[in-house]
Amino acid sequence: MEEESADQTSPVARYRWVICALLFFATAVNYIDRQILALLKPLLDHELGWTNAQYGEVAAAFQGSYALGLLVFGVLVDRVGSKIGYALSVAAWSLAAIAHGAASSVASFARARVALGISEGGNFPAAIKAVAAWFPKRERALATALFNSGANVGAVVAPAIVPWLAFNWGWQSAFVVAGVAGFIWLFFWWLFYDEPEGIRHVTGNELAPIRSDATEPREPANDGAGPNWFRLLRMRRAWSFIAAKALTDPVWWFFLTWLPDYFKNARGLDIRHSWVHLVTIYAIVTILSIAGGWIPSALVRAGVDMSRARKMAMLLFACLVLPVFAVTRVGTWPAVLIIGLAGAAHQAWSANLFTSVSDMFPKWAVGSVVGIGGMAGSIGGIFFPIYTGKLLDSFSTAHDVRAGYAILFSICGSAYLVAFAFNHALAPTFELTAPEVGALDR
Repeated sequence: MEEESADQTSPVARYRWVICALLFFATAVNYIDRQILALLKPLLDHELGWTNAQYGEVAAAFQGSYALGLLVFGVLVDRVGSKIGYALSVAAWSLAAIAHGAASSVASFARARVALGISEGGNFPAAIKAVAAWFPKRERALATALFNSGANVGAVVAPAIVPWLAFNWGWQSAFVVAGVAGFIWLFFWWLFYDEPEGIRHVTGNELAPIRSDATEPREPANDGAGPNWFRLLRMRRAWSFIAAKALTDPVWWFFLTWLPDYFKNARGLDIRHSWVHLVTIYAIVTILSIAGGWIPSALVRAGVDMSRARKMAMLLFACLVLPVFAVTRVGTWPAVLIIGLAGAAHQAWSANLFTSVSDMFPKWAVGSVVGIGGMAGSIGGIFFPIYTGKLLDSFSTAHDVRAGYAILFSICGSAYLVAFAFNHALAPTFELTAPEVGALDR
């Protein structure tokens, strides 16, 4: 009891929250970078003359490269660690963001998006691995929800500053500023991050709970090549994460990529007028999504075991997305509130889904599993934008784009309950069993 009290009150026993802050800011910059193109689409529609289908193909090019990047960086991060892996990812995506400023055609934008997608693939494998290294299991969902809220903050900041930059300094300036922000973050990451044992400010009071969880299987002696994918993919638990990511990630990408277009073409609000609605949506998401980490912890304190608590929370969040079915049948501000609730539920769901990986797998395999699952989510994100663009072009020709969006929001609303069913069937509990430990150990 005295050790726990010291852990909570001593200033030097909170260094893990400095790490969480670094992960938060990196994720915020990451989402500002990827949100810029969607926000500038109304301007680029006029400058490039692309169709919705072509824009969807550019978005799909990003998703395809992001899928590859997740796979590559998932393995790289498990091999070289979060510090180096994250640094390489952020440096590369910052350069790619700046390169957008030189793009002048659909093809050149597609190339810049491919470079951005590959390099941004390092964010979540590195961040989830860092959380697994720095936080005990009881705190991981909260830490993940907090750093993942950086995505929402990025989505709030982007509509507030990108149009201003574009209208005052040219659309290219938005990409350059985002790239510079990544390099500023990189300086602080290299200065402050290391494994817990390598930070002199980390006392025994903080290190004890970080290392309190458990006995994990030893890392395979495979000459630094990282986990064996075939062993991982033979585990049903791995597929519980992969299936859930594949079914729900495309919904979040849809919100990020198409909401500015939805307000313009279905609501008659261009970016000069819709930015306040977008900022409101992501402000709601930012505030409410923190519940993704708080609810499971509250259930555990009430006597529910960790696995059941996480599953109860995920089912609740899946149900909270359902009202998005009604978005096209209500007024603009009610639609904003419904989309905000759905976005918050997604982020809360996502925080617990990510955390389930560190519940089910040893720390040395977390980056690879997150990378494989993230790749599956991005593959879904390749096809959904293409389908969305073609569907909206078809309904635009019929002068009924709102009906097209009604179909798309219906798909989004149902995705999470379907994903929960698959996830639960493949992983009835989020706990690594003794036979599975033996399967992972070589």
